[in-house]
Amino acid sequence: MAWASWTTSGVFAGPGGVPTAEADMISGDLTVHTTWSDGQAQIAVQFSGSSDWFTLVGSPLPCPSEEDSRDLHQGVVEAVRAGAAAVSALKPTPNR
Repeated sequence: MAWASWTTSGVFAGPGGVPTAEADMISGDLTVHTTWSDGQAQIAVQFSGSSDWFTLVGSPLPCPSEEDSRDLHQGVVEAVRAGAAAVSALKPTPNR
């Protein structure tokens, strides 16, 4: 089974914060983590320096490859910086 993970810390959430399954919206200095395996990407965020992770609303997303998961992770980081509307608009990564 192939898998990969990506973590980016120091991501400041844009206007409206980030929608999560467990804590509604969170904002501030966040860490974004993506784990890819079995064709899916699990995406979670946490307050930087905290131990609690929150599932991004819409996660997991279909993601066919490790390369696509890296691109998806970067897209999530950029969407978090842009704010809630951008995060809510995230779509699954298409097959290459």
